[in-house]
Parts: sequence; C-alpha cells; structure tokens
Amino acid sequence: MTSDSSSPRHVPVVVVGAGPAGLTVGNILRAASVDCVVLEAESREFIERRPRAGVIEEWAVRALQRRGLADNLSERAQRHSSCEFRFGGERYRFPYTDLTGRHHWVYPQPLLVADLAHEYVDVRGGDARFSVRDVELHDLDTARPSVTYTCPDTGERRSLTCDFVVGADGPRGASRAALPAGHARIARHDYKIGWLALLAEAPASSDCVLFGVHPNGFAGHMARSPGVTRYYLQCPPGDDPENWSHDRVWSELHQRLEGADAPPLTEGPLIEKRVLDMHDYVVEPMTYGRLFLAGDSAHLVAPIAAKGMNLALHDAFLLGDALVAYLDGDDGTGLDGYSEACLRQVWDYQEFSQWLSEVYHGTAAGDPFRAGTTFARLRRLFTSPAAAAAFAEQYLGAAERY
Repeated sequence: MTSDSSSPRHVPVVVVGAGPAGLTVGNILRAASVDCVVLEAESREFIERRPRAGVIEEWAVRALQRRGLADNLSERAQRHSSCEFRFGGERYRFPYTDLTGRHHWVYPQPLLVADLAHEYVDVRGGDARFSVRDVELHDLDTARPSVTYTCPDTGERRSLTCDFVVGADGPRGASRAALPAGHARIARHDYKIGWLALLAEAPASSDCVLFGVHPNGFAGHMARSPGVTRYYLQCPPGDDPENWSHDRVWSELHQRLEGADAPPLTEGPLIEKRVLDMHDYVVEPMTYGRLFLAGDSAHLVAPIAAKGMNLALHDAFLLGDALVAYLDGDDGTGLDGYSEACLRQVWDYQEFSQWLSEVYHGTAAGDPFRAGTTFARLRRLFTSPAAAAAFAEQYLGAAERY
C-alpha cells in the first residue's frame, strides 16, 4: 500500500526513513498488526540500489530469521569463517569461527533493503510513501506529535498525527533537525584519514576478507558478489577520486595486499570510486519526547570495523519490540530503557573501531613509535590465545539481547 489517501490521518507510529533501521521497525510493527507509515525522501528504486556496507553479524542474521525477514539472505549471503591480515610481506590467517563457533555474513545492504521493502510493502501491506519532500516533525514533547510532508505527486502538504515518531533518516534528516538546541550531546571523533572506496568488476581474489597493513596505508578486500569485489585504500581525507587512475589503484592494491605465496589479485574495471572521510559520532540521548532516533540518525561508526548496519539493526529490534509492547500491552519498560540499551552497544563498537583503526593505520602514520605498537598488537593477536579470543568476540559482535 503506497497511496496517500489509503491511510487514516492518525496512525500509532510514523517512521521517517526507509533504510535498514526504519524498514525493520516497520516490519516488526506490521507483524504485530500495529499500523504505521514509512516516509522516505528517495525513491524505492534508489534505496534498493544505493551502495552501502555488506557485513552482517550472526546475532543480527538470527534475529532477522526469527522475524521472517531473512529468507533471501539465508539463501544468498556468503558465510565467512576467517579473515587474513597481511603485513611485513607475510600472511596471517585468523580463523575466528574456530575460536567462537560464529560466522560473519556478507550480504550487500541494498539487497537487504530491497528484501525489507518487499516484505513491508508487498507482503505485509505496509504503507510506505517514497520521494516525499520537506518532512517536518512537530509537537514531539506532547502526547500527540505530528509529521508533515509534501506529496511528490500533487505538491500538496500532508499531515499525519501519531503516538510516536521513529527518526531513521540519517544525520541530515528531519529527525535530527527536530532536536531542540541543547537537548542532546553530539560526541564526534575524526580519524583524519580517508578511505578510497572501490567496486571492481572482478571476482574476489581470496576466500576471505583481507586486511593489508602497509607503510603506504591500509588496504582492504571483501567479496560482494561472484563478479564484484569491494576494495578500500587509505588516502588523504578529502582526496579527489579522480587522482586515482586505474593503474594507480591496482598498483597500490598489489603492493599493500602482498603476502608470501599469495595469488595475484584479479583485476577488473573500477565501477565505483569515492572517498570516505573516517569519522564517528554519537547522539546522547537517542530520544526526545515521543521521538526515537535509530541508525545513522543517532550514531555513525566509520566502516573500519563494519559495524554500522549491525548497530542500525540492533536499534530497530529494540525499538520495534518496545513499541509493540507499549502499544499492545501498555508496557513502557522497553521505551524507557531504549536509549541506554542502544548506547551501551554503540560505545562498545565505537571503542573497538578506534582500536582497530590504530592496527590498520598506525604503520602509515610516519611515526616509528606508532608503527612499533601496531606490530606489537598484531604479533600478540597471533601468539596469544587470550588476545585472539578477545579480538574474535569484538570482531564478530555480541549484542546483549541477541
């Protein structure tokens, strides 16, 4: 259901943003027969193709499966059981499944978003309104907030009153803009490095994720699909992707990902080049009145540790369940504790991202001391069972309730 006229003026929940967090909340509500409307500034076609991360932690996959939201994922996702560090011209395999019994799953975010949108709109009959404009949130500190927007088809202003608003429309969306000045603390960290994010039309060159720790800078390799591979190259923040020609990219990838007896990388056309400036932020608290932030509206973890989509799903599971408990059973415990429960996980992942950043980037800092401590961390990882187990637990994630 997508027509503006089909929904009543009042709905229990308005969800702003149709990414992984917003659509997961919408699906949880629909499964419990709770009416909601999802508003999205982009078209459905755009959100289902927008390039984003692809690593999903096992607890998140299981939570999606329990909610009937992982049929395609379970059939098509790649299951990974190890990763490999390359430094000093050597290769070091890290078999995290042997240590923990758990896996990572690789499933590109656009595919998950397409699955969630299909389930919400086409299967569960959810009301999603795409390409809306000028979304504004009102009266959030009252028992009857409202959301207004411009209908893309008619140009008319529309209004929805509701009991709760889920703000899942990112850092520049209407939800963050609706927070009163001084209400929330926004903590930010800038790594002062960039990553050149690349998609190569070429099969993967390894059966696992590769991390190259090199004096020239970090390099990463990750399969995306049978014919497409994601690569990363550390670069100056704000660098122009056009500075990186095909030949320069592949020369640096070969050099930074070299390892004893490693097969050569399989080269191919570069179908995407963009520079990501590495930074984090956290909004505290993640609530204001009847507004509940989720996903990138509330926090961003740089892709250093591949935690962003997992945190968005963690928010959505907690918030969706809490809204159902309140609206169906008048149990406000989950909503009252939502921000605190989310932020414990957020800060845990932020700390690991900072630790891992030093491992990835320390040798390229031009500081012999940082290079020395980086190699000490890596050696410990491959010589100490206790250090290996601790790293595996953080790398794979361990959400408290899942």
